[in-house]
Amino acid sequence: MPHVRMAHTLLAVALSYTLLSVVASAGWEFVQNGTVGIVALEAIIVSPTLAVFFDFAATGGPLMIDGHSAWGALWNLETNEATALEVVSDTFCASGALLSNGTMVSVGGNFFANSSSATDGRMGVRIFEPCANPDGVGCTLFDNPALVHLAETRWYTSSLRIFDGSLMIVGGIHEATVFFNTDPVNSFEFFPSKDGGIPRPSAFLARSLPVNLFPRVLALPDGKVFMVANNQSIIYDIEANTETILPDLPNGVRVTNPFDGSLALLPLSPPDYIPEVLVCGGTNTSDQLPLANLSSQDPASDQCSRITLTPAGIKKGWEVERMLEGRMMPEMIILPNGQILITNGAQTGYAAFNGVPDVIGNSNADHPAFTPSLYNPSAPLGHRISNQGLPTTDIPRLYHSTTSLTPSGNVLLAGSNPNPNVNMTVKFTTEFRVQYLNPPYMSLPRPTLSGLPAKIAFNSKFSAHVTIPAHLNLGAHPAIQVALMDLGFSSHSFHSSTRLVWLEATLSPDRKTIQISSPPNNRIYPPGPGYVFLTVGDTTSAGAHVMVGSGASPPVPDQGRKF
Repeated sequence: MPHVRMAHTLLAVALSYTLLSVVASAGWEFVQNGTVGIVALEAIIVSPTLAVFFDFAATGGPLMIDGHSAWGALWNLETNEATALEVVSDTFCASGALLSNGTMVSVGGNFFANSSSATDGRMGVRIFEPCANPDGVGCTLFDNPALVHLAETRWYTSSLRIFDGSLMIVGGIHEATVFFNTDPVNSFEFFPSKDGGIPRPSAFLARSLPVNLFPRVLALPDGKVFMVANNQSIIYDIEANTETILPDLPNGVRVTNPFDGSLALLPLSPPDYIPEVLVCGGTNTSDQLPLANLSSQDPASDQCSRITLTPAGIKKGWEVERMLEGRMMPEMIILPNGQILITNGAQTGYAAFNGVPDVIGNSNADHPAFTPSLYNPSAPLGHRISNQGLPTTDIPRLYHSTTSLTPSGNVLLAGSNPNPNVNMTVKFTTEFRVQYLNPPYMSLPRPTLSGLPAKIAFNSKFSAHVTIPAHLNLGAHPAIQVALMDLGFSSHSFHSSTRLVWLEATLSPDRKTIQISSPPNNRIYPPGPGYVFLTVGDTTSAGAHVMVGSGASPPVPDQGRKF
């Protein structure tokens, strides 16, 4: 028996040493895993195992369907393999989101005659129903412009899931132009349609020309919508059809296409869910300069601006701090611990291609930003941004690149093509490789969260099973966070609909179950799909897929309690 005890002790010591070694060596890392065969210039997670990518129909990538190059693909997050989707209309520079019933809807696009087999995508509405097959077998896209379409032609439009579970569609351009928005769509519309299908004119979009493509739009916890276009910002009341003008971004920084910065709604915390908005990157270049006066070497802005959307916060205005470098075309991803990952983009130049006099190959931008940074919203001003411990990639992610948090908790990066077609001879080539940026917890024993109800009502409590690895035994009261997240739709340096709402949670004394309170109503979290993540200390579980609200098709009535 002593020999058995000694063997067990030695084994325990060995396992402990191995675990400590893993913990000590864990760090952020880029992993290149697979190629998709189309340029992923739009990306959205549609199930725990699947993402949908869309491309320009005329790119001409190697992924084929029905004898021609595909411009839509299902990406399997587990096998890192692509399956072509049959798309009818051109999805070039479109947008999209998930509806309250879990359906993915892609809207807008473009049309270049004789460039591909696609039909005109500018009024396109493409519908991908919830797909139960984890491999995507049998999952299809409905795309019939004759039957379902927008009210107005829209290229470079934005979209957003709102409080009734429908899509708000904002701005865009009617016809292709070289750079600036010279043929604007100064209106909003909805899917399913409201107002008898008649778009609502927008004075804000008219004022913010000519650099207001892909307006940055966020759903606020009272159901209103925050918007940034050019260097201007407003709060739009959907129900009253009124706008409240907010302070302009400081220092003349402009952040919408073709001067792309990015924007995020910081995590919403109970009990008050006070909204704060962060805007980073873009350029200080005047929107009145002609294209001939711009350069691929013009420095991008390193400015991050933050505002609290309360009367006192609006009166105080924007708070400014600096990134570690300027970034044109960055993207900001909310992580399950509430920090913001700032990645992708270039340190000089502009979005789009073949525009400025000194293009780099075809790119209007140069000097890729290869090292991401983290923004910690709770740190003091001036100490929120760091890239300490973050890796450097060798893959430029410039114009037409995308990123997304995955249900596993790591970050998917794909795309980049500042070229009109496939081009492998220029400095910034067409990029088909897919990467993942893995946080340290991806190589550690992680908490698990299981047994959640498939459908979660607003203003309710529910329980789930948890496991917490031994090395996360952080004392009598471990630091836990539960996040409900919409993973959003990535296109053109903006992650529309992305959202994190902190959920109040109580861990049982035996640390095997957790009781969680859902969001109070459908304005704090617009009804529809989401993922629930558990973070213990610095280590995050995989996300549990849930339907928040009734799961009915939009528009749905208010749910939960008024706030």
